[in-house]
Amino acid sequence: MTKLYKATLFGGVALALFALSAYQTKTADKPADPVYDNLDKSVKPGDDFFRYANGGWLKRNPIPAAYSSWGIGNVVSEELRDRLKKINEDALKANAPKGSSTQKIGDFYYTGMDSVNIEKQGINPIKAQLDIIDKATDIAGILNAAAVLTTTGTRNIIGSGVRQDAKNSVKTIVQLSQSGLGLPNRDYYFKTDARTTKVRTDYMTNHLPAMLKLSGWDEQKATQGAASVFKIEKFLADSSRKLENLRDPYHNYNKMTIAQLGKLTPNINWPVIFSKLEYKQPIDTVIVGQPEYYRAVNTALSTFSVDEWKAYLRWKLISSYAPYLNSAADAESFRFSGKVISGRKEQLPRWKRVLDTENGLMGELLGQLFVKEYFPTEAKQRYTDMVEAIRQAYREHIAKLDWMSPETKQKALAKLNAIHPKVGYPDKWKDFSSMEISRDSYAGNVMQARHWAYLFNINKLGKPVDHTEWGMTPQTYNASYSPSNNEITLPAAQFSIPGVKDSEVDDAVAYGYVAASTIGHEITHGFDDEGRQFDAKGNLRAWWTPTDSAKFTKRANMLADQFSSYVVLDSLHVNGKASLGENIADLGGIVLGIDAFKKTQQYKEGKLIDGLTPMQRFFLGYALGWLGQQRDESLANQILTDVHAPGFLRVNGPFSDVPEFYQAFHIKKGDKMWIDPDKRVKIW
Repeated sequence: MTKLYKATLFGGVALALFALSAYQTKTADKPADPVYDNLDKSVKPGDDFFRYANGGWLKRNPIPAAYSSWGIGNVVSEELRDRLKKINEDALKANAPKGSSTQKIGDFYYTGMDSVNIEKQGINPIKAQLDIIDKATDIAGILNAAAVLTTTGTRNIIGSGVRQDAKNSVKTIVQLSQSGLGLPNRDYYFKTDARTTKVRTDYMTNHLPAMLKLSGWDEQKATQGAASVFKIEKFLADSSRKLENLRDPYHNYNKMTIAQLGKLTPNINWPVIFSKLEYKQPIDTVIVGQPEYYRAVNTALSTFSVDEWKAYLRWKLISSYAPYLNSAADAESFRFSGKVISGRKEQLPRWKRVLDTENGLMGELLGQLFVKEYFPTEAKQRYTDMVEAIRQAYREHIAKLDWMSPETKQKALAKLNAIHPKVGYPDKWKDFSSMEISRDSYAGNVMQARHWAYLFNINKLGKPVDHTEWGMTPQTYNASYSPSNNEITLPAAQFSIPGVKDSEVDDAVAYGYVAASTIGHEITHGFDDEGRQFDAKGNLRAWWTPTDSAKFTKRANMLADQFSSYVVLDSLHVNGKASLGENIADLGGIVLGIDAFKKTQQYKEGKLIDGLTPMQRFFLGYALGWLGQQRDESLANQILTDVHAPGFLRVNGPFSDVPEFYQAFHIKKGDKMWIDPDKRVKIW
C-alpha cells in the first residue's frame, strides 16, 4: 500500500508527542483537532472533498525546495530524523565494542558525514568493480561482471532473487524478473508527449555522458558510451512489460528447469552465473516472470559489442553509487533524479540523506530503539482490536453479498479468517552480526550493507519460510499485504498523527485514518484483482467459481474505467488497470471501516465535535491519511511508474462510490463528485 503522501523512507513513530507549527497548534484550553484544523470551508465537500478536508493545511504548507512532495508523512518523518540524529550522534561518542549495533550505527554515520574523506576518495570505493568490468573481453566476462554488480545492489540485466513460490507458498525458489533500465520504466523510452520527451532527451544528451565522464572516461568516450547505453536500454525496454501487465500473477509465473531456461537464453550459462551470484547450492528450477525480457537479453548479448556492454555496466555502477561518492557524482545524480524526474529544487542536508540511507540498509537496528519508547502496549492493543473489528465487518459483508455463490463465500471466509496480522514491530529481530561496518569509506559501507542484504535474501533458498520476518521497519509510515503469506504488516509508525497523542484521537478519526485507510485497505488486498487469486494458504490457485470470478471482474472493470477517466496532469490520465488493486483496496477499506465504526460508542452517541458528526469525522480521518501535495514532475512520474493513483483521487475517487459519504455531507446531483447511484461501484 505505498502511500504517496504518507510514504517517505522513514515514516514516523506512534504516539508522536511533538507539535510542529507547520502542522497544527494545541493550547491548554483546546487540544489540537487533527481534522477540523485542516479544513478549507471555501470548498464544497461534494466538489472536491480532498481539498475541503485538507486545503487549509495545504495553503499553509507549500512544498519545501528539497522535496518533490510534502504531506503528513513528511511532518512525521522530520521528527523521526531528529530522533535518529541524536541516536547516531550518541553512537559516535560511545566507543562501542566492534561488532555491536552501536558501533555499526556510529561508524556508518561517521563515514556518511565525513565529506572531506568522501571527496578525497573520489570513485576509488567502486574501483574494484570498475576493474572487473574493464577486464571483460567477451560475453562471458560481461555476464560475470553483471553478476558481481548484482550481489552488491547494482541493478542491471539480471533481475534475480529468492521469493516464495506463488503456487507452493511453503517453498522458496529463485525468481528472475525484468530489470536493467535506467529511466523509471519502459514507457519513458517510447512516449512522445512533451514532458516525457524532455526527460528522455536530458537523459540521453546530458545525464548519461556526464555520469560516464565522472566514472573516469574522457568526453569523447563518455559521449560514445552514452549512445551505446541508450541503445541497449531501449532494446530491452521494447521487450519489458507495461505496468498493468505486471499485475497478472499467472502471466508472470513461468516455472522452468535450468535446461528450459538455457533454451530460452542459449547465450547465458546459468549454472556459472548462479555460482557468480553466490548461490551455494545447485539450482534446478526457477520462475521467470517475463520470459520475453530474458529472450531479449539473450539477443542483446550477441547484438551489441563487448565495449558497448562495458559502457552499460559502467553506467549502472556509477549511477547506483553516485549518491555515496564525491560531490560531483552526487550532484549530477541529484540533478537528474531529484530535479528532472521529481521536480525538487535542492538536496536535503547531508545528515538527513545519510540517515535515510542508513535506515534503508539497517532499519531494524534503529527500530529496536524506537518501539521501546514510542509504541506502548496500549497502542498495540488498540490497533490489534481494530484489526479484528475490520475482520468481523468483512465477514458480515461477505455473508450479505448478492453476487457471490455460497461455495465461493465459504472459501473467502476461510481465507479472511486465516489472515495473520503483524502489528507494531517484529517479535523476532533480524541478526545484523555478520554485517561489517567500518570508518574507512561511506560508499564501502553501503556496498557492505547491500551485500549483506543480498546474502540474507538468497540464503533463504531451500529453508523453511520464516513467517516472523518483517519486510518493513517499525518506523516505516506505510503498511502491506503479502499474498504468499496471507498476512498484513502494520508498522508502529503508520498509526501516528502529528501533534496529538494516540489517546486523544477519537474513534471516528482513528477508524477513518487507520481502520479504513490502512487495516481495511490491506485486508482487502487479499481480495483485490491480484490478491483474490491466492488461497488461504497463500498459493496461486483458482478457488473461485468461474461465474463468481466473471461477476467480480465485471465490477472491478467498472472501477478501472472510473479511475481511467480522471485527468491528472496535462493529457495524463490515471492508469485504471494498473492502479486497480489499490483502488479496490481503498474502496473496500472505506466500506469496511464504516461498518466497523458504526459499532463504536462514539457513533452510537452521535455527539458533535467541533460541529462535525461522527460520520463526518470518519471521512475526514480517512482524508487526513492522504494529506499532502506534490510537484508536477513527481506527479507525471507517478502516473507512468506507480500502481497507486494520486492521493487526492484516493479520497475523491472511492468516496464517490460510497452512499454514506453522500448522506454525511449532503452531496447532491450537480456536485462535481456526484455519480448516479446505478453507476457507483460496489464490490465488497
